[in-house]
Amino acid sequence: MTVYRPDHKIMTSSTPPDQEQPRLWQLPQAATLVAAFDAIEEWIVIVDAESRVVFMNRPYARFLGLRRRDIIGRPVTEVIENTRMHKAVQTGKAERIQLQEIKGNKMIANRYPIIVEGGIKGAVGTVFFHDTHEWQQINTQIRALIAEQNYQTSDHTSPTREGARFHLADIIGRSPAIEALNERVKRVAASDVSVLIRGESGTGKELYAHALHQLSERSDGPFIKVNCAAIPENLLEAELFGYEGGAFTGARKGGKPGKFQLANRGTLFLDEIGDMPLAMQAKLLRVLQDRQVEAVGSTSLVPVDIRMIAATHQPLEQLVESGQFRQDLYYRIHVVGLTLPPLRERRDDIPMLVEHQLQQLSRRTGRRAPRLTAEALTRLMHYDWPGNIRELHNVLEATFHLSQGRKIGLEALPEPISGAPAIEPQGAPMQQTLKDQLHQAEYDILCQALRTCGNNRQQTARHLGISKSTLYEKLARHGL
Repeated sequence: MTVYRPDHKIMTSSTPPDQEQPRLWQLPQAATLVAAFDAIEEWIVIVDAESRVVFMNRPYARFLGLRRRDIIGRPVTEVIENTRMHKAVQTGKAERIQLQEIKGNKMIANRYPIIVEGGIKGAVGTVFFHDTHEWQQINTQIRALIAEQNYQTSDHTSPTREGARFHLADIIGRSPAIEALNERVKRVAASDVSVLIRGESGTGKELYAHALHQLSERSDGPFIKVNCAAIPENLLEAELFGYEGGAFTGARKGGKPGKFQLANRGTLFLDEIGDMPLAMQAKLLRVLQDRQVEAVGSTSLVPVDIRMIAATHQPLEQLVESGQFRQDLYYRIHVVGLTLPPLRERRDDIPMLVEHQLQQLSRRTGRRAPRLTAEALTRLMHYDWPGNIRELHNVLEATFHLSQGRKIGLEALPEPISGAPAIEPQGAPMQQTLKDQLHQAEYDILCQALRTCGNNRQQTARHLGISKSTLYEKLARHGL
């Protein structure tokens, strides 16, 4: 068998590789092929019918710490640890997507026999993934590409087996902040590392939690969400960890599994974790450390396999300093952080968000999607959006239903945005009831209180003289 050496000299397999060979002729095509193999990141090795190395590309040789001129002609079993290239030559059967450990790294390799005129003349092997983490990263990239490709043609909001509905393709925006954030999500999604998502109310924290789950290796498993602020403190432990029958007055006969048990082999999303009571924080920390859950009223521990994603709009560092949040729990959940920018810091995305929302409303109602006038769009671009994207969606939905014709003008926007009392479209009678006026007044008061308190829910509740749970009910009612 003719053997090509990287120095463009030809020798036969019977010639000792360590002897200098005369230059027989120039091989420009072979040299180009070698240069191409050296340029790619995948590793390539070729052996002859005697399982001796006839070629190895530069990245592979560099990883092995060998010079190619010292490799050529040697048995492949002496060059590559745990190789099965000689098996491919012996059996004539391809081996695809096989794990192979080299220098302590688990790699994914392919091996193919080279068959000429019915005879096995050697084999070619490739290493496409240099460790299993790289394979997971590529798998995440493929999931993201498929989701984006199918975004317009499939029901991209259909839930998986246990509730995850959104993909990365559902995140609208092309601003540098969003592009950088999405790339960070793709890098971290494949691993089981705990993620803390931070951002103001309405920035899309839950949407990113869904996307992380959909891009992960756990995407076929359950996605379970818990709003820590919306569950009364005395019920939170039973909600998270479950309870046995008769554990307390009113307990369901036969007991009930908690969110941790339901999220087994999937993802648990703890929203508004900054509002979790201190006593519950200690129990949560224990579960995250031991990966075992003890239901209320039970004496046995149940192992759980979950990926933790948490979210908050609160400054946890300040809560740690004031003793309202455990420092050890903070470090446990904040292995990787994602900070979502408020809408006022990504104003260039507003036209795209407006167009997307109006098209969604059009598909939902069957009405042709109207367009905003330049004056109305400019006013949206200059508004501060304390409720962020959620507030923008609510404003657009209101103007969509209140406007007539193909244009949405400044007069259709609510007063906090337009800067003047809203004007009813011509020919439309005033139909605002007392209930509607009270609803609008409450919305305005909530928006002003949120701005005054820097979007801090706990301070806002104290400022308004209402309980935190009542505030959350009102915010949910108004979409804030």
